[in-house]
Amino acid sequence: MFKSVKNSVTRTVAKAMGLILALSVATTSFAIITLASSLNDAEAVNVAGSMRMQSYRLAHDIQISSVDYTQHIEMFEHSIYSPSMKALQGWTVPEDITHDYYRIIVRWHELKQVLRSQDRDRYLILVAGFVNQIDAFVFKLQNFSEQKLIKLAWVGGLGLGGILIVGIFVVHYVRRQIVRPLNALVQASEQIKSRSFDVELNVYSDNEMGILTRTFNTMAADLGKLYRGLEQAVNEKTKKLQHAKDSLQVLYNSSQELTASRITQDNFEAILRHIVSLEGISAVKLEIIEQGERPLVLTEGEECAACNCDCQSKPLSLDGVELGVLYWKVTLPCPDQALIDNFVQILSRAVYYNQAQRQAEQLLLMEERATIARELHDSLAQALSYLKIQVSLLKRGMAKLPESDQLAKTTPILAELDTGLSSAYTQLRELLTTFRLSIKEGTFGNALTELTEQLADRTESQITLNNELSSIELDANQQVHLLQLIREAMINAIKHANAEHICIQCHETDTKVVVSVKDDGVGFDSTVEKLNHYGMSIMQERASRLSGTLVVTSQANQGCEVLLEYPKIKESNIDRM
Repeated sequence: MFKSVKNSVTRTVAKAMGLILALSVATTSFAIITLASSLNDAEAVNVAGSMRMQSYRLAHDIQISSVDYTQHIEMFEHSIYSPSMKALQGWTVPEDITHDYYRIIVRWHELKQVLRSQDRDRYLILVAGFVNQIDAFVFKLQNFSEQKLIKLAWVGGLGLGGILIVGIFVVHYVRRQIVRPLNALVQASEQIKSRSFDVELNVYSDNEMGILTRTFNTMAADLGKLYRGLEQAVNEKTKKLQHAKDSLQVLYNSSQELTASRITQDNFEAILRHIVSLEGISAVKLEIIEQGERPLVLTEGEECAACNCDCQSKPLSLDGVELGVLYWKVTLPCPDQALIDNFVQILSRAVYYNQAQRQAEQLLLMEERATIARELHDSLAQALSYLKIQVSLLKRGMAKLPESDQLAKTTPILAELDTGLSSAYTQLRELLTTFRLSIKEGTFGNALTELTEQLADRTESQITLNNELSSIELDANQQVHLLQLIREAMINAIKHANAEHICIQCHETDTKVVVSVKDDGVGFDSTVEKLNHYGMSIMQERASRLSGTLVVTSQANQGCEVLLEYPKIKESNIDRM
């Protein structure tokens, strides 16, 4: 059934084309046969016409007694039996024409006897009738030839008309049954190409184009369903990916808060704001537990109470230490639990780092106070003790001396007191300068340059600075310790070395940082003399805080070198000034 329906358009077009071919063959065949038979008609008309002239010529030959008389009889005989005249006996020639041809032959034989007899003059009387008979025969030949041409024209016109009609039918049929549905299919294909699958083509027939149209409609509907399904799946995937991207971005921003040099309450609040920005979380509360203190509570978003059934909680802990609790209020869609766990870890580390920083600051403050106390005791306190003793001696001496000798005896003691006070004041000013030292310019190089310029104003020695260290690779604690150590070494060189040149070298290797302060002064014997007692202790202490070693090399009249070396590691545990 399907095969017969499918071939209907093909069968119809094939029949039409076969009909056109049949008409063309029939018309052409008839035209060829007609033209072939007409070729002899023209020659027969000419020969018959010449027979009239030859008849009159024989009459003329009789009158003038022409010597060609016998030859002209033979020529007439040859004309009447010529091939074109004999062809008039065929089946395609009408019977009346053939019968007239026979009658002319019979009449000619009768006249030929007259021409060959002694009574030739009687031919002059009979020739007119014979010519009339030939004229009638020529007229029939002409009429027969014209009729054949007329028939040929009619057959050609009818064949051409039939071919034209069948051609018009084929064109109309093809346009209606093939071209129109194909154009509709092309337009529908363009519509589908532009992602519009709402296509419903009209079915004009039950032939193969109709089947193709119905199949195309079904295909378009199925493609629309598939495309909408894929589009929905892609949108869902895109939404999930965007949600994951936003979550990772929020998680990254929250992790950045841990990179702050000092974690404060602002960092905690920023992390809470990042958590609330997540889809599915409308409120969040952080409760930080402090031993012996009330908990610190921070909130963001809507109110999130611990008793609220919509709120969830998870404790903050690190290394088994309870640090607090995180509460969050859930809405639809529910947030990813793994993401919440990451935020809990971030907050746990932030609380832990905050507590560790505060403890380190407290320890650092206590240690700095102890250092200041030791240095004041070793310098200013001893000087003041000395002055106190001198004052007591002065009082006792003045009480025992007579008034006339008091001035002479007390003058040296007063000089000693003046010198001691001046020394104590100088030491106190140096200590204050040391403890107030800071990196105001923001870079180690600028601070070191300013330090050397300040100390250069206090000496006639030529100070040379060669710094190859980068502030980026030195944290603030390292920079402060290096500046203070270099300052102590330069002050010792300026005070005691009497040097012409003081050279400061700062460079690094792959594993360590090297700082050298060298002078060409008087030097000292390290086995006998000793550097300024409190300055040396300060430099040794700073070297130990850098996890490095401090070596002082000197000989009498050969200068002195203070050499510091410490490893290139993150000094996260180095004490700050």
